[in-house]
Amino acid sequence: MSPAAGRPAFEPAAIDAFVESLPAIGCLLALDLGTKTIGVAISDISRRIGSPLVLVRRTKFGADADALVRLAATHEAVGFILGLPLNMDGSEGPRAQATRAFARNFAGRTALPIAYWDERLSTAAAERMLIDADRSRARRAELIDKTAAAWVLQGALDRMGMRPFGAAEPESG
Repeated sequence: MSPAAGRPAFEPAAIDAFVESLPAIGCLLALDLGTKTIGVAISDISRRIGSPLVLVRRTKFGADADALVRLAATHEAVGFILGLPLNMDGSEGPRAQATRAFARNFAGRTALPIAYWDERLSTAAAERMLIDADRSRARRAELIDKTAAAWVLQGALDRMGMRPFGAAEPESG
């Protein structure tokens, strides 16, 4: 369904509500859900920088979810960002629907809040970045999904860190 059809994937209010549900500090994990792997990225505790973390090889949903919950516990994560693979026109196809189904099922396995972020072109951007870094084709294949997850995470972090024009800086004390 396209955003114009009444179901925007990334309304600012939805991301703002997600941010409001989070503690002041704590890292976020971002997931790039593929059919064979899940790329995972992590933010710093102040949520300014996203970095590639690991690649989880997919098996069954239960095992995949357990691995992600363990990662969240190990890193004391406070929430998840799932890359939502929209079509170029903003509509949702089968991959986006599968991501939403994963999120619904995963929400039953974790108490941490989950938000979506547009992952259009994240893999292409990650691929370009790895080529520019002179990574071999084999090494790019190992890094691409977690690098794409970091790209998704950074986009969400950048949006979360934005304040309305004219908003005052927090007072330092």
